[in-house]
Amino acid sequence: MTAFYHLCFVVQGLERAQRDLSGTLGVTWSAIREGTLGEWDYRIVFSTEGPPFFELITGPEGSPWDASAGSRFDHIGYWSGNIGEDKDRLAERGAPVEFDSCPYGRSFTYHRIDSIGARVELVDVSAQPGFLATWQPAGAPMATLDLDAT
Repeated sequence: MTAFYHLCFVVQGLERAQRDLSGTLGVTWSAIREGTLGEWDYRIVFSTEGPPFFELITGPEGSPWDASAGSRFDHIGYWSGNIGEDKDRLAERGAPVEFDSCPYGRSFTYHRIDSIGARVELVDVSAQPGFLATWQPAGAPMATLDLDAT
């Protein structure tokens, strides 16, 4: 199995979640960033340690990062060498696409796996240089998911 590169928690409060993970596990954090996808504003932060990284994200009600029912583990993130093919292959294997950012000009998809109550995120590897520049400037390139090996 190819290594995942992050674990994501959708949270009601980024700062509180950062404090709790820092206090209990010693996690250190990059600066919080704000962004917009479609009609949704969101706030996001990654740990400085990784991979694997911790990701914390929060968004408004109705968004893919809606935490109105409470904070939760949300997804495991993998780099994809071909997002179009990999998202179809995951869907064929029983992990349907729950959210596709491609129509919004982004390059990630969320796939639901009901038996674990969470999602798998695929992120196109073309976004990796930007990820590293933003979240871990000295970081080494990370491997992509190899669905042929699974």
